Amino acid sequence: MKLKTLSLAVIIIAYLAACSEPVVKKTQPLEHNIIKLKQLLETNADIAFAVYSDSVETLKLLKNTIVNLKFTPTEKTLAKAKKAWLIAREPYGQTEVYRFRLSPIDSTDYINENGPEGAINAWPLGEALIDYVKVGNDFGDDQLGVAEHKTVINKGKAITTKNLGNNIINNRRIKINNKLFSKTVSSEDERDVLAGYHAIEFLLWGQDLNNYSSANTQGNRQLAVKAWGANNIAMGGKRPVSDFISTKKNDLASRRLQYLKVATDKLINDLEIVRDAWEQNYSSNYRRQFTQIVTIKQAKQKIAEILIGMGTLSEGELAGERMQIALSSDSQEDEHSCFSDNTHRDIWLNAQGVTNSYYGEYAGYDSNLDGKIDAGTKIVGYGFDDYLKDIKKTNLAINLETQFKVTQKGYQAIDASAKNGVPVDVMIQSPSENIAKPMRDTIVSLNKQSAQIARLAKAMKITNMIVDTEASACDTSNPTKVCD
Repeated sequence: MKLKTLSLAVIIIAYLAACSEPVVKKTQPLEHNIIKLKQLLETNADIAFAVYSDSVETLKLLKNTIVNLKFTPTEKTLAKAKKAWLIAREPYGQTEVYRFRLSPIDSTDYINENGPEGAINAWPLGEALIDYVKVGNDFGDDQLGVAEHKTVINKGKAITTKNLGNNIINNRRIKINNKLFSKTVSSEDERDVLAGYHAIEFLLWGQDLNNYSSANTQGNRQLAVKAWGANNIAMGGKRPVSDFISTKKNDLASRRLQYLKVATDKLINDLEIVRDAWEQNYSSNYRRQFTQIVTIKQAKQKIAEILIGMGTLSEGELAGERMQIALSSDSQEDEHSCFSDNTHRDIWLNAQGVTNSYYGEYAGYDSNLDGKIDAGTKIVGYGFDDYLKDIKKTNLAINLETQFKVTQKGYQAIDASAKNGVPVDVMIQSPSENIAKPMRDTIVSLNKQSAQIARLAKAMKITNMIVDTEASACDTSNPTKVCD
């Protein structure tokens, strides 16, 4: 009897113990870890705020040099203003990866594409609308002409090489103010850009003519290659400082200085608005909308936006619109910073911006143009490299990072070529020759890079199209093919 009773007690105790064991929940896959996804978003936002903040601060320094140019117009003050413009491009070029995703640079309400970008970094510039230009074999109607537009120049009718004297600087009745700049990028061919970085660039440098001040540069553009200030700064246009010295015979100098002032003030204001949209301490700005996620679906939609910016900038915009169009058609006007010959830096910085987003890091910018990053707000956060390590996707990480290194090798070669006296406008004269090899190699590498970014999206189970197929009409797998 005692044995039977003991056996029954053991059974009851075992039963009760089994019933009291906690229920083990099924662990979510690592790629569904909302904490890690949120870390990616927070880091991306941190970099955005840092790089836009640096862009604003460098523009304020540029503004100071323009004030100095106004009160003391000399070769020295003009050179300082040019250098300040080049420095201001260093952080801004790394912001372009935040485009193509309805973020503050492209949208004011984050629904419609109505943001300030067209007044900040749009190109080609409508230089014939702004100030005097020369006509030549590289500067005909296809380069200097502008389709019907909404500015007051020529009563909004098309500009051709036959009516180039009718421009903003030359027409004293036109008030140079923000209202004028609100008409930027209104023509069908979008060659009527009046505002932003490149308007300031044109007024500081002027056209990139050859050493004999001729606009017949196509085929012998190497004649324009010189060193400006230091051996690592390629010189483009050679606007004389006399353009900024008011005399009885030259009363247009004050209008150029007014244009520089209004354009710079507007650019600072536009970028301050974009910067503030990414500021952490605001309760109702874009950053809060971007980072405050509560579901996996919301998180992945925001991660998709990051990857769309990375993929579309890599292939459609940088490889296609900013490189292949100029290369395949030897179009100096379609070269990004064509007045200053700073396009090699545009390419380097845009590509670096994509890398920043992948690694979750921003090192700052080069404040002396000596090739060393020595200023700005440094960010070291949680990047896709960390994420791939966490979800154990080692092979994908290796492939991505290998491709980034190939792209880096290409844009470093373009940069080195320009700093050694062969800027992009010279390289594109011979698209199939060895001199243009770094351009070709980088275009192809950016094409492959975008494919790797698309694979990253797939690994994260993101189904959005990562590369906007309408971003460019170029076949970037064939860099010398003329774009449709």
